[in-house]
Formats: sequence, C-alpha cells, structure tokens
Amino acid sequence: MKIYSVTDAKAKFSQVVESVLQGEEVIVTKMGKPAVTISAYEPIAENKRLGLMKGQATIPDDFGEWNEEEAKLLGIIE
Repeated sequence: MKIYSVTDAKAKFSQVVESVLQGEEVIVTKMGKPAVTISAYEPIAENKRLGLMKGQATIPDDFGEWNEEEAKLLGIIE
C-alpha cells in the first residue's frame, strides 16, 4: 500500500497511476488524514442473467386466458 499526500500525488500523478495499474493500493491523504483511495477502472459486468433462457421456453397462445371456473376463483368475473 502506498500513501501520498495530495501534493505528492499531484506531483507524481503518472507514478501513482502506474502503481494502481500494477495492483498497488494507493491512499491519498489530506492534512495528514486518509481522504481517498485510488483504484483501477473496472468496467461494469454485463448482466448475463438476462436472456439466459432465451429460446428455451415458450409461452402458449392462450396464456392469460382463463376458463370460467378459474376466472370465478380468481375473482376476475362474478
């Protein structure tokens, strides 16, 4: 872990970036106290769950249609 003051981090910014890219944890202090950490950019992973079952299931044409008995039980009709 490397620790830099704001002034040092600003003066050695290229070095700080290289350290982070090499996997080093970098903390920047302000007035002697830890203020921020600098980390490497990690792209947001795509949600691979969406479309996971695409093409593996079908919805019947009469989906959502109820026979009279089911409709009464569900309160759709009286």
